[in-house]
Amino acid sequence: MQPSRPLYEREPEIAAAAQAVDALCGAQASGGLLIFSGEAGIGKTALLAEIQAMAADRCTVWSARGGETVTSVPFHVVRQLLQPALEQLPADDVRALFGSWYEITAPALGLVEPTGPQPDPQGVRDGLDWVVSRLASRLSHRPLLLLIDDAHWADGESLAWLASFTARLGELRVLVVQAHRPEELAAREPARTAAGGHPSQVRVALRALTPEATAELVRAGLGEHADDPFCREVWAVTGGNPYEAVELVAKVQDRELAPLEESAGLLRELGASARGSGLVARLERLGTNANRFAWAAAVLGTDISQDLAATLAGMSPAEAADCTARLREARIVSGFDPLEFVHPLIATAVYRSIPPATRTAMHGRAAWAITRAGLGPAAASRHLLEVHPDDDHELVEQLRAAAAQHLAVGAPEAARRCLERALQEPPRQDVRATLLYELGCATLLSSPPTTVRHLRAALDPPGLADNLRVDATFRLAAALSHNNQLKEAALALAAEAERTAPGPGLMRLQAAHFLWEGMQAAEEDGAGRSRRLAANADHLTGRDNAERALLTLRAFDAMLRGENSQLIVDLCERALVNGHPARGLGWTDTEWGFELPTLLGITYAFTDRLDRAEELFGEAVRAFEISGWSGAHLAFAHTLLGLVNRRRGRLAEAEGFLREGLRLADRVGSGLPVHWDAACLLIDTLLARGRVTEARKIADRYDFGTPYPSAMVLPDGPCVRGRLLLAEGRTKEAVTELEAAGQALEPRGRFNGIWGPWAGDLARALAEEDPGRAARIANSARVHAERFGTETAIGEALRCVALFARPEEAEQLLAQAVRHLEASPSGYEFALALVEHGIATRSPGQLARAYKLATACGAESLAARAQQARASMRSTE
Repeated sequence: MQPSRPLYEREPEIAAAAQAVDALCGAQASGGLLIFSGEAGIGKTALLAEIQAMAADRCTVWSARGGETVTSVPFHVVRQLLQPALEQLPADDVRALFGSWYEITAPALGLVEPTGPQPDPQGVRDGLDWVVSRLASRLSHRPLLLLIDDAHWADGESLAWLASFTARLGELRVLVVQAHRPEELAAREPARTAAGGHPSQVRVALRALTPEATAELVRAGLGEHADDPFCREVWAVTGGNPYEAVELVAKVQDRELAPLEESAGLLRELGASARGSGLVARLERLGTNANRFAWAAAVLGTDISQDLAATLAGMSPAEAADCTARLREARIVSGFDPLEFVHPLIATAVYRSIPPATRTAMHGRAAWAITRAGLGPAAASRHLLEVHPDDDHELVEQLRAAAAQHLAVGAPEAARRCLERALQEPPRQDVRATLLYELGCATLLSSPPTTVRHLRAALDPPGLADNLRVDATFRLAAALSHNNQLKEAALALAAEAERTAPGPGLMRLQAAHFLWEGMQAAEEDGAGRSRRLAANADHLTGRDNAERALLTLRAFDAMLRGENSQLIVDLCERALVNGHPARGLGWTDTEWGFELPTLLGITYAFTDRLDRAEELFGEAVRAFEISGWSGAHLAFAHTLLGLVNRRRGRLAEAEGFLREGLRLADRVGSGLPVHWDAACLLIDTLLARGRVTEARKIADRYDFGTPYPSAMVLPDGPCVRGRLLLAEGRTKEAVTELEAAGQALEPRGRFNGIWGPWAGDLARALAEEDPGRAARIANSARVHAERFGTETAIGEALRCVALFARPEEAEQLLAQAVRHLEASPSGYEFALALVEHGIATRSPGQLARAYKLATACGAESLAARAQQARASMRSTE
């Protein structure tokens, strides 16, 4: 990218670039994002070349360019940016540079064949962030400048990475300068641009040249004797477009026209030859061979191999060399090998001039040539996408193979395009159902509704093998659940189970049916489902994964119901192998999904086995990070660690994990199940810390309230919202919310007061208005807590019952609550009991102990309450 001509009227743009480069190279080394936009030919490429020259002595500069015919090639722009730098390093240094991201991200850059499981696209983007950050840090005294031209034609995967990467440029010594046509970028990416929302971004719109600047350009090319009317006509013909003006001046030189008023009438005809049909006519005058070679180059698009273009055009190397020379002399192409078009406008005009039938045939030949050259189905796929459907089974198989390669490097959208095109061919009937299944799997992460449509279509006709039918139904249920359709998920599983023969497949379907039935926030026969689940699971020993899955679901259901905690823990232990999830049931195993180890960890967390829960959730974070699952999966893993820390009473640590969980989830989208869980737990944690205003901000930001999702929230959402309303002093609203929570949970037999603490909070809310009813609710909760049997549940229930007892009995109840909670892992609840017992017994020593513990927990309001109570006692002594 070298500056080829002076720039006119670009002083503000160059000044903005100079300021950004100075900031990048200054003492503070501040990165940023500089965006230039404007119509085709307005001078964006020339401006980037000027910036490159400006920064060459101070920065390391990497550049890339989008292309109109390669927008479907995943990571095309990213590879241009990074491959040249990485190719200079020894293989061992490259692997060390990537670290744990090598298996996830190196395949996306074409450095190695993929070998691991299908990566999460967000994980690939995070790996790219890591690599660029490490490369930037290796440059020591030379910060990094990234130039991206024609970003409106960047592939979707590169655009997605740029959007996420530029959001964190303030942390890096990296300046990104991007140029694009705004209308075309908006048309391709209506909901996303490469600009993201970086606070340090600077946007500059390039404008057409004025008549005065156009006159300078003309006289620089034709001489000072070019008169004013002639220069004015150049401006009128070109509209002040720099590229068209330069081309028009070149045509004047070629025709040896005098740049005087009497020649001005010829300028419009000459100007037309620089674009559109005029350019095509100029190309045709170069001869049939040159024209055909230019077509072949346009079909190939970018980084044009002269040999490949010759093959595509059906020419000998000598003929291709001659055509290249003629096209270069006519300023249509530049370079040697690879070739490129002098300007994207030329490439577009040539490509669109190819007769449609010829263009389609040339794409077919290009795909054949690329495959024959051993470059693989993925490389050929962009051409296969352009071939007309023709009932070609071989093409279907090529597209399926290309889709598999795209998925393996973290490009599910590229895979989707290939499979949808294969569906149009159409495939043979015996392949159609399998192709629909593959298409559904390809869109699972990016579009659950699309997955639902494709998997239902795959299951509808005959032809799908039995094992794939089971897997398709399992994935369909998962997609429906992610789409907030849990009831439909359960119905789909039940219907498929009816037609499935006994065996592992049937057990998998039955387990998934119990899972999605039980995860519904509302259920017609929850008690009946729990009985069926117990009958199916209680006698199992965990000899295989199907049994372990049923034991996991039974343990989770028993925890929600508040059954004996020892029984629940025994069920959990039978579901594990040596204390860990069995092979095939791990966090990243796709046959059963991550839900099962999640339910085990949650069950441990609510049965006071927090060490086991923390161990499992720590494994989740490591597994997701190793596999590059850094989207919703990693967000949920942080949320689960937030749960463990909330249960332990490590409130500040819990808040940190939960905020990180929300941050990670926000990168993926909005309204995800993990948003509900993380927001719910964060609100509960902030209330425990006494930060009611912050809790309300989170509730409002994430629309935490009615209508609730069809899936249950962790912990029970209405209970936590009721607690928030109580903390805000909105007691009547809180009573309504908590009563509704109890009416939803009790008929299903869900009496775990730690998961769903509606009873204790409702009793406190009714204490003044209806103490009799409040006492009955508290005593009922105590019965259920004693049945459950954990120290936390019993201690919390006793603390509530003490509110409605006589002073002497209340002291005894609070003393028992203190003993139970001291034996529990629940630090915050223990501190609460100490404060209330210290106040009841007027014990400064107990309150001092409570203050110390509340402070350690991060419960500022509770610590302040303990201090105030101590001070009050001293003042009355």
